[in-house]
Amino acid sequence: MAQQNADQANWLKATLRDGYDRLQRGDQAGAANCCRQVLQRKPDLVEGHFLVGMIAMNAEDPKTAIQGFGSVTKLQPDHSGAWAQLARLFMRRGQINRAEDALHKAVAHSDDNAVVHDTIATVYTQLGDALSAAQWQEKALEAQPQNIGFLINRANNQMFLGDFKGARQRLEEVLLKNPKNANAHWLLSGLEKARDRQHIEELASLLSTEKLGDRDRAYLAYGLGKELEDMEDWPAAFRAFAEGAAARRRGIKFDENSEKAAYQALADTYTEDWLGNKQTGCDAQAPIFIVGQPRTGTTLIERIITSHSEVHSAGELRQFEGAFRRLLRERSDDGLTGVIRATGDLNPEEIGRAYMTLSKPMQGEGSRFVDKLPMNFRFLPLILAALPNAKVVHVRRGPMDACFASFKQLFADAYPHSYDQEEMARHHGRYYALMATWRERFGSRFIEVDYEKIAGDPQPHARELIADLDLQWEDQCLDFYQQSGAVTTASAVQVREAAHTRSVGRWLRYESELAPMQKALTDLNIPLEH
Repeated sequence: MAQQNADQANWLKATLRDGYDRLQRGDQAGAANCCRQVLQRKPDLVEGHFLVGMIAMNAEDPKTAIQGFGSVTKLQPDHSGAWAQLARLFMRRGQINRAEDALHKAVAHSDDNAVVHDTIATVYTQLGDALSAAQWQEKALEAQPQNIGFLINRANNQMFLGDFKGARQRLEEVLLKNPKNANAHWLLSGLEKARDRQHIEELASLLSTEKLGDRDRAYLAYGLGKELEDMEDWPAAFRAFAEGAAARRRGIKFDENSEKAAYQALADTYTEDWLGNKQTGCDAQAPIFIVGQPRTGTTLIERIITSHSEVHSAGELRQFEGAFRRLLRERSDDGLTGVIRATGDLNPEEIGRAYMTLSKPMQGEGSRFVDKLPMNFRFLPLILAALPNAKVVHVRRGPMDACFASFKQLFADAYPHSYDQEEMARHHGRYYALMATWRERFGSRFIEVDYEKIAGDPQPHARELIADLDLQWEDQCLDFYQQSGAVTTASAVQVREAAHTRSVGRWLRYESELAPMQKALTDLNIPLEH
């Protein structure tokens, strides 16, 4: 009997190792077969269920991944790796409260596993807490200083924190180990303006490789497009952006019909009568929400405001959505449309209090703080109900510049609509129409600023904005580019310089190439510029 047990243990170990090896090589079917064999032999094998989760994550099957890692935590409640993976999965699904709970357990049970430390750092990054992410990244690198993935994540974090010299050193270290690492090349291209074609030629050479995965092709193409644009080689830049967008679009799912239904639910739920009949919300006066579309100047506006001595930058927080999802409890797994309709019945004061509690660690020491999550524009009326004394700033930008700025940006896991010209334009149309609805119903309750005006003539418009926020003017609000602190968005490099208008009307450089985007906006009766 002892020998049989030993033989089974050895077989299980070998089969599991084979499964993980196959997963590393991209053999999903082979890994899944190994997984089935070990779980048939031993259904309560923790490592087998963890492999289920990893296989499902690779297959972009979050539901099965959550089930796999969830089984691990039931069998072994102190398994920090499974909790960390669950936290990351919940973040991707927008289930902020569940992500925070899983993250707390991952941290509480953390051991010396460097991969777990790096995963915890990733979740902190997604929550907008770059400083906590940096601490966990350093722990991971202490254990595995040569790990390329860890080095890239640390470099990315250093860019957010404004340590561009440190980020460059990390990326150059990566490229010494692997000169073909596409992610490192992409990040390197964004650190500063290209002044010659040396790196451009290297990127173009790497892109010519036939056996290149879509994700790597997207990294290299977007990096190439950015540097070609720096050199004002407009036609070649667009070809690179288009190649990168097409590669990224092939690797993601975007359910446009679900987005349409969600936006309709927003307009149907948050009416004037709905807000008028609501109880009084939480009386907190500290929050300042900045909303809009990505790449429209929201970070510029945030930096102006948070240069004020009384205002702290809390980053792009997911806590408002997390607050109402937490209150929905068992309904929090519904699709977004169902969640939106359910929020109409919630007590706004409870939402406001929950938000203030969840965001407390990020609020800083000042009397006010900025929450700059652009997509909160969807929930603007709910913010007004939950936090009636908060300020909401909507940043507008010319539609073609806004759409093109997103199209030529490679995002992490956000904005899946941005990699196709027509999908991008139709999404912008839904945003445009929804903001028109909010303006008609609640226009006196929020502030609107135009990116073009504040970039072209910062002083009067910045002064007006600061006054609208009930703050006294401070000259340092015009010196925002000298401000230290994290910028956890794609604008991390740009906002370290003074306001400029170089990006205003940039789309006209590509007018003929952007014909599909122009037509889609025109068909929706949306002006191409303000």
